[in-house]
Amino acid sequence: MADAVTFSFSDTIAGYVTRFDSGTRLLRLKTADGREFDVSLAGDPSAELVRNLDEPYIDASGHIDEMLSPGRFLFVYGVHYPERGGGFDAKRLVFLGRGAEDYRFEEPSWWIKQIESLADFYKRAQFGDGPVDFTEYRTEIRLGGDKTASHVQETDTISRLVYGMASAYLLTGKDEYLEVAERGTEYLRKHMRVVDSEEDVVFWYHGISVDGDSERKLFTSEFSDDYDAIPMYEQIYALAGPIQTYRVTGDIRIKNDADATIRLFDKFFFDPEQGGYYSHIDPILFSADHESLGENAERKNWNSVGDHAPAYLINLYLATGDQKYADFLEYTFDTIADKFPDYKNSPFVQERFFRDWSHDTAHSWQQNRAVVGHNLKIAWNLMRMNSLKAKPEYEQLAKKIGEIMPAVGSDVQRGGWYDVVERLKGGDQEAYRFAWHDRKAWWQQEQAILAYLILNGTVGGDANLREARQAQAFYNTFFLDHDEGAVYFNVLASGTPYLLGTERLKGSHSMSMYHSAELCYLSAVYNNLLINRREMDFHFQPDPTNLPDRVLRVSPDLLPAGSVRIASVEIDEKPYTDFDADALTVRLPDVQGRVKVKVRLRPVTK
Repeated sequence: MADAVTFSFSDTIAGYVTRFDSGTRLLRLKTADGREFDVSLAGDPSAELVRNLDEPYIDASGHIDEMLSPGRFLFVYGVHYPERGGGFDAKRLVFLGRGAEDYRFEEPSWWIKQIESLADFYKRAQFGDGPVDFTEYRTEIRLGGDKTASHVQETDTISRLVYGMASAYLLTGKDEYLEVAERGTEYLRKHMRVVDSEEDVVFWYHGISVDGDSERKLFTSEFSDDYDAIPMYEQIYALAGPIQTYRVTGDIRIKNDADATIRLFDKFFFDPEQGGYYSHIDPILFSADHESLGENAERKNWNSVGDHAPAYLINLYLATGDQKYADFLEYTFDTIADKFPDYKNSPFVQERFFRDWSHDTAHSWQQNRAVVGHNLKIAWNLMRMNSLKAKPEYEQLAKKIGEIMPAVGSDVQRGGWYDVVERLKGGDQEAYRFAWHDRKAWWQQEQAILAYLILNGTVGGDANLREARQAQAFYNTFFLDHDEGAVYFNVLASGTPYLLGTERLKGSHSMSMYHSAELCYLSAVYNNLLINRREMDFHFQPDPTNLPDRVLRVSPDLLPAGSVRIASVEIDEKPYTDFDADALTVRLPDVQGRVKVKVRLRPVTK
């Protein structure tokens, strides 16, 4: 085998400018891990400025020389040629801002505009120009927003769409988004919810198959990993959209559904002897150890233990301030901090367990593999929880993950974050092997962005800010679909969209509007309120009679105590002064019916 690459190939380099010679047209870039590459610009490459969804192409080809100042971060796509030790000819440059220290995705309205575009895309894809009628909803949506022939409506994907629309309303105050969120919540309650009065619990169907005016309930999961069982994560994500809507409206029926679903978790998924929650129960006896579950019997995993927090539980606490939800969150993160680290064996957390918390390293597709995004998701959510109840083990684990992960889970050459990798190296391997491919999924970029944004916004650090910027740069450069709208599911390592199979779709069992909208919502919060110290507006539309003592809680996330306060409040577009600025609460007027509330939050000067 040849010792050197002897063929040409196209690729991407993400790096910082160290030197540019306009005479020789030679650019030197330093990658995130400190390696330097010479890039030839002699072939007159195109250049552009990164752009948001719904923005036109911004050509920068005539400004290349003046923009290549030292220290600037950019992406270069080009062709590697093997002659004379190898050379790289640039074909396309992408700049992240007009100035060397400018990053467009840190503009105050960047993420707000992006969530508006996402909401418009999914509203148009599902309902066209007609009324918001969820009988027309379909799980599968093609690249351009068209529906497939499939007539299945999955509970979780409706919930995820509802989450995105409620989040878009929180940031924009546009009634059309709240209408979709509320109608979707009602549809879930009417068609997918099961009230078990005997057990005093609520559980949710996997979905329904629609055929004209008739519908067939899909009781158990149709997804291959969970077939013919009731997986915990489907019950968890059934709550995601309604609870985000509850934050806006205070509809007590939603809270009652959540409480009844939590009773389901505690009655049938909880392990009172060994702790934690099982991943599956059988549909007949609601038992976690039934033989029909096969390899899912008496198993625990990240989704069953940890996904409560980001999917619904943090938002349920934010809306209510109820101590029982804080206690549930604390139990969740205590379990994660205790059971998931495995640093004597691997730089990645352990994700699957038997009942006694011994490691399950032969389960289905996962085997002894790491989902990169789950590690980052843990770091992000630990820092959220640390703002509610600080514990050294929370911050230490989050910081450790933040320090370890770039070298083992990110692409230090091209930017972005990988998908699934082997948790252990084999033989004389120097790098952790990819399980199947080196593609990059949209949701894993989200976890990286939010992890490093909140780390930087809470504990600081230049390294955290650099990782946050690099992750945001890759996502906004390569995942936004400027032709059809919304975001791609997967891209190749180089950033080129991967458009085959279910990964070609904009709606599927795995993709709706949840992760892309959550990213927009919290990136706006962290960038504006924690990092760049800028004011933000949030919108609510409750009926005061639905809220205990007519108190509306408006904290946008679990943020460090005292980091933000209310600057002003408007109700029905008129100034309103009955609020507690530091407690982030508004006492609503004693009136019947909905009121529109606009709250401006201001970061507290450090």
